[in-house]
Amino acid sequence: MKELEQYVRSIPDFPEEGIIFRDITSILQDPDGLQLAINQMQDLVKDIDFDVVVGPESRGFIFGVPIAYNLKKSFVPVRKKGKLPCETIEKEYSLEYGTATIEIHKDAIKPGQKVVIIDDLIATGGTIEAIIELIEQLGGEVVRIAFLMELKGLEGRKKLDGYDVEAVLQYEGK
Repeated sequence: MKELEQYVRSIPDFPEEGIIFRDITSILQDPDGLQLAINQMQDLVKDIDFDVVVGPESRGFIFGVPIAYNLKKSFVPVRKKGKLPCETIEKEYSLEYGTATIEIHKDAIKPGQKVVIIDDLIATGGTIEAIIELIEQLGGEVVRIAFLMELKGLEGRKKLDGYDVEAVLQYEGK
């Protein structure tokens, strides 16, 4: 089996010149790559005491659900505004160009529950920062945040200072 890094497709000058886009669809399209990614992400959380996996739409679902299933934990989705059917709380956060709003069901996290957040990528950290605020507003405690990939040049860990952050793959650039 190849190393996980070998499954990542690097696309130069996308979305703009000087950027190397790290495409994970090549991981998802290969059975060995997908299994390797999930296993390595699961290794980042398997020894942590936690109750719930939280994953943001949509790639947090891809990686978070199998990890929750394998470790016999519940899974809580965080979605874009207007996608969840029950009573929610929401958080608006900044994007590179504008803002976005995410939501979580108001009853999704119980006070005192220990939470692991799973997502595919940490770039600027804004989405995860907003998710942390929602979890803590509901009384949950974020005990680890695990990513498949980190773009270190965007310094997303700075927004998550004070939290336990891990990434399977790390790239120096943006």
